[in-house]
Amino acid sequence: MAPLFFHDGILTAGAEVHLHDDTAKHVVQVLRMQQGDKIDLTDGKGTHAHAVIGQVQKKRCTVMVNDAHQHERRQISLHLGVAFTKNSSRNEWILEKVTELGVASIIPLQTTRSEREKFRYDRWQNILLSAILQSRQYFLPELKDLTSLDKLLSTSAGIEQKLLAHCIDAMPRQPIREAVQKDKETLLLIGPEGDFTEEEVNSLTSKGFRGISMGSNRLRTETAAVTACAFFNMLNHG
Repeated sequence: MAPLFFHDGILTAGAEVHLHDDTAKHVVQVLRMQQGDKIDLTDGKGTHAHAVIGQVQKKRCTVMVNDAHQHERRQISLHLGVAFTKNSSRNEWILEKVTELGVASIIPLQTTRSEREKFRYDRWQNILLSAILQSRQYFLPELKDLTSLDKLLSTSAGIEQKLLAHCIDAMPRQPIREAVQKDKETLLLIGPEGDFTEEEVNSLTSKGFRGISMGSNRLRTETAAVTACAFFNMLNHG
């Protein structure tokens, strides 16, 4: 299987493509690929192209696209909202793993108890990109801007299934295995380390969100996010 690389230009059969500098350097200097070697390319928008290396220089590489195929997006999409923590490495782990699991979009949430409200979006985009290449996917998840719960409510009305993971025992929750319905576009929210407030849960549930739990253990934000995404993925695409 040929290695997969990202290229944000046009990928059509017969096109001559000049790889971006970082990609060319990896192909030529790290992998030591030569003229005539085969590689795969994606634009992160569903295109999967088969190409052959042409001209090779120290920091430049040109390839010829033999053929290109446009993949269809999954009809059953998962949109993940997360109140990210102060720990950058844990946040980046979330991004990597949920991308490998095929989420359609990632929404950083601004909540009452949020710990982080500034993000390095360029770095985060690179993590998402590396994750789709590693897992051989052809769609890059959409990384949203920091979003308040009020704004989220105003933009999510059309999503059929809306779920809210929280740990408040006095408020209604269903086990995730019972709550998640198959074959429905889903928006799933994971709260901050200190959880959503009762006011936030009440507001969200009044707008159609259903509370869920993920077992008797209290999970960290990143564990809850990956657990929920893995369950959704196995239910709908496993």
